Amino acid sequence: MTGRADTTRGAGWLPWVMWGLGAAFYFYAFFQRVAPSVMVEDLMRDFAAAGAITGMLSALYFYTYAGLQLPVGVLLDGWGPRKLLTSAALVSALGSLLFATADGLWMAYLGRALIGVGAAVTWVGGLTIAAAWFPPQRFAMISGMTMALGMIGAVGGQAPLAAAVDTLGWRTTMTGAAGFALLLGGALWLIVRDRGPYSPPERAADEPARPGILYGVGQALRRPQTWVACLYGPMMAAPILAFAGLWGVPYMMSTYGLPRTDAAMATSAMLLGWGVASPIVGWMSDHFRRRKPFMLMASGGNLVVSLVWLYAGLPLWAVIALFFVTGLFNGGMVLVFAFAREHNRLRHAGATLGFVNMSVMGSGAVFQPLLGWLLDLGWQGGMMDGARVYSPETYGLALAVLPGCWGLALLAALLARETRCRQVDSEDRAV
Repeated sequence: MTGRADTTRGAGWLPWVMWGLGAAFYFYAFFQRVAPSVMVEDLMRDFAAAGAITGMLSALYFYTYAGLQLPVGVLLDGWGPRKLLTSAALVSALGSLLFATADGLWMAYLGRALIGVGAAVTWVGGLTIAAAWFPPQRFAMISGMTMALGMIGAVGGQAPLAAAVDTLGWRTTMTGAAGFALLLGGALWLIVRDRGPYSPPERAADEPARPGILYGVGQALRRPQTWVACLYGPMMAAPILAFAGLWGVPYMMSTYGLPRTDAAMATSAMLLGWGVASPIVGWMSDHFRRRKPFMLMASGGNLVVSLVWLYAGLPLWAVIALFFVTGLFNGGMVLVFAFAREHNRLRHAGATLGFVNMSVMGSGAVFQPLLGWLLDLGWQGGMMDGARVYSPETYGLALAVLPGCWGLALLAALLARETRCRQVDSEDRAV
């Protein structure tokens, strides 16, 4: 262990730069995840699209992101983070450019899908760098820092992006995003190194292959608490991915009469709260050695708070404050990964976490177009500058889905078995 520590110290700033590049890519992925929320009217107008179609256009990111979570782990083992992250950045750049220059809906679909393909690597790839170059006792801290940077990217995809779209137009702004991804890909290729002092030993040529990831997923799905995790995580994430990630900005514009930039700034309070709370809740859960109470508090809190800001007729400042509180409560979602890991064998941890993350991201793919479809059902025929306009009453009916999701998350938390922050399987308890 001493040699490893010395190797890390000898590397000096390099591990932090490599992690920073991986985290910058995760920042970019979150930026792209929420970017359509400030372009809803522009996209509806340019592509003559209804709410459900616009929701699907945004959700394609989530379809490809979620669908690739299991293969990404296998590809990282084979290619290493340097090649895979570089390739992913180039794919993201191509997707952003296609989206920016699309003259029809299908090219825009392809662009958003490719952005999701590139983004799918960011979380796991960045943490793979951290695991190789930093000691295990720093891993949780660095994971929290990575998540916080992702949320900063999401905030950047709200009010600052809205201002850029108002000034430059959405196509020019997305072209600039493509250029950023291209530069990031070059930096990843030049600086990132695959193997560090904490990398696991490479498998010898004559060593039998380990069971495939599908075997690990199958083993995880045999455990009921994995299904609890796959209900809790998506139902906690879906409301924010659908609301703050797409429909929150037009909701604030319609209900409170805000201009786009101000509406984006108000909605970003939810993302900011989520980013602030995630590492804090993770630390508190570890410190008190409890998962279930924090999961109950998070889901129950958001069930109540969402009903208040949706239907209590509060003034704008109170709604924005409750958006931030919603994000704070949603910090409890991060516990689902530790919870799922502790209820499964350690040798299946990668497959388990990949499957849970796939379910979480898949919720965005379902609920963004679902809200658009519900809005279309209540549409009263209003149009402005070629885009559909939905009334506050229509939003109120469609957004009833949000507290419904948090209610299901509360049910999952009630069904959760406490792990006391240790492996439930007796064969893994000593690890």
